[in-house]
Formats: sequence, structure tokens, C-alpha cells
Amino acid sequence: MRPILMKGHERPLTFLKYNRDGVLLFSCAKDHDPTVWFADNGERLGTYRGHNGAWPDGMMILMDRFCCLGDSIRLITGSADQTAKLWDVRTGAPLFTFNFDSPTRSVDFAVGDKLAVITTDPFMGLPSAIHIKRIAIDPEDQSGESVLTLKGPQGRINRAVWGPLNRTIVSGGEDSVIRVWDSETGKLLNESDKDEGHKKTITSLAKAVDGSHLLSGSLDKSAKLWDSRTLKLVKTYVTERPVNAVAMSPLLDHIVLGGGQDASSVTTTDHRAGKFEAKFYDKILTEEIGGVKGHFGPINALAFNPDGRRKQTSHGQKRHSNNCGADDAGGCIAQCSSDDGSLAPRACIDHCMKECRSSGIGVAACMKYCPVHSPSDTSTKEHYCNLGCMLDQCAKFTGDEKRMTDCVFKCRKFHCKISAKIVE
Repeated sequence: MRPILMKGHERPLTFLKYNRDGVLLFSCAKDHDPTVWFADNGERLGTYRGHNGAWPDGMMILMDRFCCLGDSIRLITGSADQTAKLWDVRTGAPLFTFNFDSPTRSVDFAVGDKLAVITTDPFMGLPSAIHIKRIAIDPEDQSGESVLTLKGPQGRINRAVWGPLNRTIVSGGEDSVIRVWDSETGKLLNESDKDEGHKKTITSLAKAVDGSHLLSGSLDKSAKLWDSRTLKLVKTYVTERPVNAVAMSPLLDHIVLGGGQDASSVTTTDHRAGKFEAKFYDKILTEEIGGVKGHFGPINALAFNPDGRRKQTSHGQKRHSNNCGADDAGGCIAQCSSDDGSLAPRACIDHCMKECRSSGIGVAACMKYCPVHSPSDTSTKEHYCNLGCMLDQCAKFTGDEKRMTDCVFKCRKFHCKISAKIVE
């Protein structure tokens, strides 16, 4: 793993977004200065100055559909100053300002970049709302009129995203209910079941690349995977911390959850007790498969690079960028599992080990995960898994024979036995 620490914001970050080719990373924070960075080396390119509110809380990149190179040319941000702004990505100049009567919370461009959805908070007797704006190709033709305005539920709408084919809008917020709205008529089409849904505030929503399913995070210490069309609950991921941010890998069956202890209590707690790690989960098995430490405050935003091999995490005034495959052996396993079966079990594990190690992952982690996820007999899996577990968990007890013996026993009796049974 090769993390890149990027400093620039003066207040906690709220959102991260890569452009579509993964070259640029855009960040926003409560210091009201959205910033753009080179994704590869973390070099700061510039800021977009113009908001006066406490925080721009959402941002998306607009690509010129007539540009053969797919250059990023537009940026949209929302702020507590009761505006949303369109920006020229290259020059940093504000192109247009959408004015509202209450703070804006989140923004999202539709597929095709002709529409944008913007949510506003309840304020001075006004309810929360979802606004659909038409985006003009020429900024001089841009209008501030809403194509459609939906009155939201009680409480704040923390996130709204476009559904499949731009036919629907999916929202989630303080009332812990996910809703699906018709984007043309504004009719409420569906909402999540209260019994199987979240029990506390929904903080984040993330869409799969193909739009078939979406992931929600909540302060109830869980994330849930939903069918985008039917809102049928598919999977639940339980963690021991409030979830502030979620992300799905565009390549592998992995999801990442970030959060931690509430910010108001951070200064009174050791960072280890605050649980500020980003946690990786297997999307299908719902098992935790890895984690990334390094933050000293709650994680507020997560983003995968579109190439699927890097992710971005943020809290406070800094961001961490990591090689995606470095948190577990998933990328290597996927390659091995996708072969045509010509590789013998041990050869498949060896292949996985080489790919895993070349990605910069520790040998102990590779030896733990490759055998468990590779098509092999149980004894072979247990053999490699035992070695990996002992290297990873027991090596630190070299000077204590009793603890070393206990650790080795647990590897053989519990960790690797359980892992083998799960796979079988």
C-alpha cells in the first residue's frame, strides 16, 4: 500500500469525486473552497472560490458529451449559502448560480449531463425539497428555473442520486427511509420497508457502475445493498461504528465503509477507540475482508477511482489515496477465479500469491486470503491459511511460548477451519 497524504482544506471534508477518467480528484469541505488535485501524485491544482456558506456538501463532474477526448469542463457544487454553482473546471470561473431559499445539501448530474438534481434542507418553515434543473451546453443559455420540484419528507435529505436511465431519483435522509421518485412526474414510486430498512439517519448513497443496485450507509452502524428498481433489500453489512460514507468498487465485489465516533467526542477519545478505519467488505458474503488505518477523526467521504485500483478517504483536513488492491487479495483472487479451470488448485493459489504480492500486499495477508477464496480442496486451503494466519497473528509472540502456542491453536482450530467451511 502506498498512501498519499494531501493537505489543503482548513475544515472537515464533506465530499470527494473523481472525474470520469480518474485523472482529477475534486474535494469539498466546510471551508467553502472546493479544490481540484492530480489523482496520481496528490498535487493541488487550484480552488474554486465563490461560495460563502459553511460547507459545499456535494459535487459532481460534468463531461462535455461533444468532446471526443472526454475532458472535464463543468463542476457543480452546493453550499449552505443557499446556492448551487456551475464552474469552469479549467479556469475556476463560476459560470452560473442557482439560488434557493434554503441551504443546498447534495447534487448529482444525470447520465448524459443534461439534468442535475439538487436537494435543499428544511429552513425557516420550508420543507426539504428535491429540485431538477436543466443544464445547458452553453452557459449563456443556462436558466435557474426548475424542471420539477419535489417536496421531501420531514427532516433533511442527505443524498439524492439518479436511478437507472434517469427515470427515477433515489433519496435518503434523516427519517431513515430510502425513497424512489419518478423524475418526470414527481410521483413517489416506492420506499424502503421500515422493518428491514435503516433505524437511524441515512448518511450516504452510492450507485453501482451499471446502476442495478445501490448502497446506503447509516448512523445505525450498518450499510445496506438495495435493488435500484424494486428497493428490495439484498444484503446488510453490520459494523461497530456509525457509517458516514460508503463506496463500491467498479471492478470487484468489494464495498468500503467509513465513519467512526461522532466528531463532538473525538477530542476526548483515543483514535483507536474512535474506530476511524475504512473497512472493506465482500459484497456477496458480507464479511469484513480488510481495513485501512491512518485517520485520526471520523471518515466523512469515500471514493473509488474509476479504474477500480485506487480509493480515496477523507476526514478533517486531509485525504488519503491508496492502491485499491492493497487492502486484501481480492484483485488477485478475481483473476485466478476467472480462469477456465486449467490451473491445478495449488497452481491457482501460487498464481494468486504472485499477483497479490506484486500489488504490494503483505505476504501474511496474501497467504490468509488466497487459499480461502481459490478453487481448491479443504486441506490445501487450511495449509496455506494456517501459515498465513501464524505469520500475521502469531509472529509477535515469538518471545512468549504460551501465547504463541495458543495463537497457533486458534489459527488451526477456529480461523482457518471457519474460513474453509464458508467457502465450501
